[in-house]
Amino acid sequence: MSYPGHIRLNMFQRALLAVGSGIGAFFNPRRADFIATLGEATAPGFIERLKYQMLSSKDGRWLLRHKPRITSKSLNVEYLRTLPANTLGATYVAWLDREGVTPDTRLPVRFIDDPESAYAMQRYRESHDFYHAITGLPVFVEGEIALKAFEFANTGIPMTGLGALLAPLRLGERPRRRLRTIYFPWAIRNGLNAQPLINVIWENNLERDVNDLRRELGIEKPPDLRELRKRKTAHQLPIPPTESS
Repeated sequence: MSYPGHIRLNMFQRALLAVGSGIGAFFNPRRADFIATLGEATAPGFIERLKYQMLSSKDGRWLLRHKPRITSKSLNVEYLRTLPANTLGATYVAWLDREGVTPDTRLPVRFIDDPESAYAMQRYRESHDFYHAITGLPVFVEGEIALKAFEFANTGIPMTGLGALLAPLRLGERPRRRLRTIYFPWAIRNGLNAQPLINVIWENNLERDVNDLRRELGIEKPPDLRELRKRKTAHQLPIPPTESS
């Protein structure tokens, strides 16, 4: 079986692609194509776990059957701007505006052979901004690393774990300390304790209170990373109480 845009690789080609995209992602962490390719090249075996996680859930099975896409058009972003500030939809679009991103930039999956597994990866990729919005983590490198650690604990996708492990090597001592003492412990605890986010039909929850949804999913908001970055010295970095609302 195949799907539009699918490219089948042999083991050597897949290994070469993984090494090349991994090196590219390390030196150019803002290159979405390197990140996406690394995720697909290292996915076999592990992506099956994500697919079976979806198959074990009623909502996950619905997603695999209907394969909805997350785009500006499918979400009706302009409508989301009219929702009350406490809703998931308003929180999501406010995060998009604040970070200057759009749901239309996610690349299509090409290098995963099984169509259902390919959709599982596509759904993870397109849900990534909802993970940002519900946790409040920003898109700059430190925020992405924290979210990658959270995603690895929740999904088990190898690329997210590699990103969380290797990307901090390019950071200074202060952001590494923040990750080590605040955001990695938060990510591991919440990623493991939260419901499998791959099964969330975000489109059906846009009008819900975002704090109620966080509680239902088992997610605590981490300390505000932008605020912590404003502090000038290491001794000015007390750990604020974790928010669940």
